[in-house]
Amino acid sequence: MTETASSGAPTIGYLGPRGTFTEQALLTQADLAAMEHRLIDTIADVVFATHEGDVDMGFVPIENAIEGSVNVTIDTLAFDTDLLIQREVIIPIVMNVLVRPGTTLDTVTTVLSHPVADAQCRIWLRANLPDAHMEAARSTAEAVRILAEGRDEATAAIGTALAAEVYGLEVAAADIEDHPENSTRFVAIARESVPAATGHDKTSIVIFQRADRPGSLLAILQEFAARSINLTKLESRPTKQTLGDYCFLIDFEGHVADELVGDCLKNIVAKHGHVKFLGSYPAAGADAHGARADATEAWTSAESWLADLRTHLG
Repeated sequence: MTETASSGAPTIGYLGPRGTFTEQALLTQADLAAMEHRLIDTIADVVFATHEGDVDMGFVPIENAIEGSVNVTIDTLAFDTDLLIQREVIIPIVMNVLVRPGTTLDTVTTVLSHPVADAQCRIWLRANLPDAHMEAARSTAEAVRILAEGRDEATAAIGTALAAEVYGLEVAAADIEDHPENSTRFVAIARESVPAATGHDKTSIVIFQRADRPGSLLAILQEFAARSINLTKLESRPTKQTLGDYCFLIDFEGHVADELVGDCLKNIVAKHGHVKFLGSYPAAGADAHGARADATEAWTSAESWLADLRTHLG
């Protein structure tokens, strides 16, 4: 199910209903906030809607600092669709216990939320609501909406402060996440071409090994190490073909337009296996591409040396 308005503007789809962390992250981007918003029931449906052209762009969570990768996002991008990441957005995640007006925590017997959110608040829930029954919802905002639309005063929901405003609820307890440095990384996805290099970029790929043998992963990693390309993420995922058959999701600093990155990817494809390219895009956070720039300069110098040497061939 998709909630939509029609204004004729470019459309962006993301996990609904109103008040999700995804919406909160999207609203930090002025250009994305100005687009026509389509609220979609599941993360997978957001990706498929983008792939099928029902929306111009999708916006989905891909990684959490506590719980790790959002597997449904990664798997749908890696195996089921052909889309390119356009940018990444990282926001801090602040969990709150929301209740109907007048409800106090000592009366709460049921807590509604998404299981991922529950997992990020285990210590607080154990200490403050040890006997409460946990009830799953498709998103934190869905849990808040269910509470607002008719649950009794013995029910609470874990959600965003934005959701409390949207649905007219009260914050009974704020900042309940177990780890205060919790954050989630979101990505904008589209069928478009690769964004131009900015000098502070990230590339995401999936590598399917040609042969699973001792040292095969090490050989792949050495392609990056030899060029001083910094990996920001390395994760194995089942290929969904046979038990024990894995591919590797790799994020690294740099852009496919960079000579050094292009040379690295060329060598991986030639020697190690198939590469599914998920995108090169502006990286969030502080600029840290100095080492990559130095390595690129050294590689370019070496290329010039080799080209000069070859001019002497008979």
